Amino acid sequence: MIEFLEAIRDFTETGGQVLLVIGVLIFVMWLLILERALYVFIGHRQMKQQTLALWQARTDKSSWNAEQIRQMLISRLTIRLNQSIPVIQALVALCPLLGLMGTVTGMIEVFDGMASLGSGNARAMASGVSKATIPTMAGMVGALSGVFASAWLARRVKTEKTHIEDALSLEH
Repeated sequence: MIEFLEAIRDFTETGGQVLLVIGVLIFVMWLLILERALYVFIGHRQMKQQTLALWQARTDKSSWNAEQIRQMLISRLTIRLNQSIPVIQALVALCPLLGLMGTVTGMIEVFDGMASLGSGNARAMASGVSKATIPTMAGMVGALSGVFASAWLARRVKTEKTHIEDALSLEH
């Protein structure tokens, strides 16, 4: 376990401070993704059953008022399903931007090393190059994983909304 933590510390030092920020961002993003997935599989089912029971208990399912109540029930469930998805999508978009910031700060370090030690010193440039490339890679990996997860969540919400609309049918 200690070796694992030392490896993470070494990787963070190689990538610079921006890599730490990207790591925290990816951690928060995946916490939100997992929370949404758990809600979709566990919490939403309970809410959906309660909503269906409420609708089935109604005697009036064909009037204008019934249509408005139906829309309200569908909207409540859809809002709860969509709760963290915009935040997740914003964090996904932020990952490559932070990776780009790491690239810029790493390149500044490269140019600073070249200015102080001369352009022929490869060791002075190596540290800055790693601080330029590792955050970029981390930002892209975080963004790609988040894109797939947020697309799956958005697709799942759309499917669930369609199922809810079909289950809460109006009687004419």
